[in-house]
Parts: sequence; structure tokens; C-alpha cells
Amino acid sequence: MIGGRVLDLSALLAFARQDSVYAGALVWTAVEEDIVLLVPATAAGLAWARLDESARPVLEVLFGLPVTVVDDLDAARARETGILLDGRDARIDIAHAAVCAQQRGWPLVTAEAEPYAALGVPPEIEPLP
Repeated sequence: MIGGRVLDLSALLAFARQDSVYAGALVWTAVEEDIVLLVPATAAGLAWARLDESARPVLEVLFGLPVTVVDDLDAARARETGILLDGRDARIDIAHAAVCAQQRGWPLVTAEAEPYAALGVPPEIEPLP
């Protein structure tokens, strides 16, 4: 596997709710092309909380794919995420996704690019149409 994409909360919700043809195409292309889909654990937890029962099985499919990797919020990642926030009024899942994208040098797939610009050093954004 070479290269990848980081999926934030909005991308997870778009895929699971099947709101975006692009999100679905991105996931299935990643499977076909062996592209890693990195999911920050903070975004995964929020996705489970925000999805209704009908969309949760779709999210379960995503997490079961061989190309999907969950980035844990361990002590080191929590420190990096907190340092990126540095007093900013931003969500932890936004900072976690940004740190993942920056450290790997991968685009961040999102339907909400604005919060990332506020971080000062935004990652490369791949917007969901």
C-alpha cells in the first residue's frame, strides 16, 4: 500500500449515510487500488454517536475493509493534537485528523474545510463535493 487519505468525521458521515457519491467512489477506489484510508479514532467515535441505526452497518463495512486503518488517540497523539489546538476553540477530532494528515503527508477528505484553516497550518484538503 502506497499513499492514502485521511477521512474526517464529515467524510465518515457522508459515506455511512450514503449522502455523497464521491465518498462512496473514494472508498471503493481505495479498495481496488490498495490505498490506505486512515480514520482518526476521535472521528470514528463521533461518527458512531451521530449515526442512526440504519447507517451504522455501512460504517461497520468501512472499518472492516483491509485498507482502513484507525489512528488511536494514545498519549503521544493526544499531546500532538493538544499542541496543535494550543488554546484554539476547535474540536479535538478536527485537530486529530489534521495531525494525522500532516504527519503522513496525505490529503484530508472532508466536507467541512473551514475548521482546518483555523488551525494555522492546515493540511492538504480534498473536499467532498
